Amino acid sequence: MSTTPAITTNGLFSIIYGTDELEPTKSALTAVLGTPPHDSPYYVGWESSGIQIGLDPNAAAKGALGPVPYWAVDDLDAALAELKKVGATVLQEPTDVGSGMKVALARAGEGSLIGLTSP
Repeated sequence: MSTTPAITTNGLFSIIYGTDELEPTKSALTAVLGTPPHDSPYYVGWESSGIQIGLDPNAAAKGALGPVPYWAVDDLDAALAELKKVGATVLQEPTDVGSGMKVALARAGEGSLIGLTSP
């Protein structure tokens, strides 16, 4: 058995909560984090202890309601290919979300969501 991981991450980058109830979720997380968010029509976000915390109001269309951890990787395409190889279902192919950052989303088995990001 190999001890070298097939995907090398640079740590947890963000946790994105998919929600179809943006305003109450934004209010609750603002109360928890104690700071106002960066707010836009497609994404609401905070930074806490070096981790991006976000709300995605379009998550239901991707099948991603609930929290999704996004792991920072150097090679997004290679990491997504490795997830496919082990049977994960791709829910979102690599997508540019601005400022050169790309994200992808996969589902392991019937439920666990795995987000990947390449800054």
